[in-house]
Amino acid sequence: MKALQRWTLATAAVCAAWTAGSAQAQSLLALAQQARGHDAPLQAAQAQYAAAQSRAEQARAGLLPSAALTGGASYARTDVTRPPIDLHAPTQTLGVVASQPLYRPANAIALRQGERGAELARVQLDAAEQELLLRISQRYFDVLAAQDTLAALRAQKAAVAEQLAAAQRNFEVGTATITDTREAQARHDLVSAQEITAENELQVRRLALDETAGRAGASPLPLAQPVQLAATVPNDLHAWARAAEDSQPLVRQATLALDVAQLETAKAETGHLPTVDLQAGYTVQRTPNGTVTLPGVHSRANVASVGVALNLPLFAGFAVQNRVKETLSLQDKARADLDNARRSAAQAARTAFLGLQSGRAQVQALQAALASSQSALEANLLGYDAGVRVNIDVLNAQSQLYQTQRELALARYAVLMGQLRLKYAAGTLELADVAALDALLAR
Repeated sequence: MKALQRWTLATAAVCAAWTAGSAQAQSLLALAQQARGHDAPLQAAQAQYAAAQSRAEQARAGLLPSAALTGGASYARTDVTRPPIDLHAPTQTLGVVASQPLYRPANAIALRQGERGAELARVQLDAAEQELLLRISQRYFDVLAAQDTLAALRAQKAAVAEQLAAAQRNFEVGTATITDTREAQARHDLVSAQEITAENELQVRRLALDETAGRAGASPLPLAQPVQLAATVPNDLHAWARAAEDSQPLVRQATLALDVAQLETAKAETGHLPTVDLQAGYTVQRTPNGTVTLPGVHSRANVASVGVALNLPLFAGFAVQNRVKETLSLQDKARADLDNARRSAAQAARTAFLGLQSGRAQVQALQAALASSQSALEANLLGYDAGVRVNIDVLNAQSQLYQTQRELALARYAVLMGQLRLKYAAGTLELADVAALDALLAR
């Protein structure tokens, strides 16, 4: 009975050491919001989206009027034999020309392509935001899992140390053999080695969280006990697969790529169509020394013009026909890429859903196993005090209990991440989903 009390106190002391610093810890939601202003891939996607918007506006310029200021100066010397004329005639011109497209179908299609390009960049930005939320959450729970593993190992080490001390005392009074002491010492050394590995793993995962969150010394809040795992809504495999086929960012990107390819085909077909532009201009020409017909007479001409220019392609060496064939093939490729994206997204959603269901079942099984391991350890400790169990029985029961604790903690974190992965696979992951997990943390 005394051994059981010592083991309980050792476990409680080590677990309390991990929760003592939670007042200075950061929530998952706080780190996720901070990471959004630091993450380089997200910032790159934001810059790409801004560039795509500007590119779409550039395409709009093909439908708007344009104007230019023109000017020039030239000098010409003219010698005429009969009648004798020696003319040094500079010429100066200044004018304004303007043009307004009236019918340019290729330019209108290019504008629609630019708009699709901006939509595509927006989908890529959405994908980057979802990927960041998933990444910061994964690294947040990785740190918590490493902390739980290290806490369990330290609790196991404290319990093994108590068992080692008990074996040494029993050996000294002659109620146990040296084998018990050596078994306990070997188990203590093994747990010490595992503790060193766990400490290094915790440091690595903390650095990864710091890098993603954009701050040093990030400290996650632990999960509130008992852990409440929310149900999957909807609890329907096919519903999640259908959602992925419609909303997954890669599917949306492939859909937009198909739209762009179809527009490219339509633009290629305009190669046979005419273009019509409204043109206007005003030019001033000045000749200070006159012209050949009027030498020595200063002249100035003001010319205003307005008209419509028609350009009708007749033959371009079959370039238009071959361009249309090329775009039709690219259109078929884009359609095949879309089909592949939909199938892959649906399969990823099914895999995530089944993985989440399996994780929930595993948590329930490990909870039952933990209760059984707890009872087994208590029975072995009581049996050891009564002399009906040997030291190795207690050590094995301790190892089983702490191993089950670690596996249960990892399984719970896997279920929490599985909820986010399922929504990520469906393309519906947002900050509100992270906030829902944040509500499960202890404050």
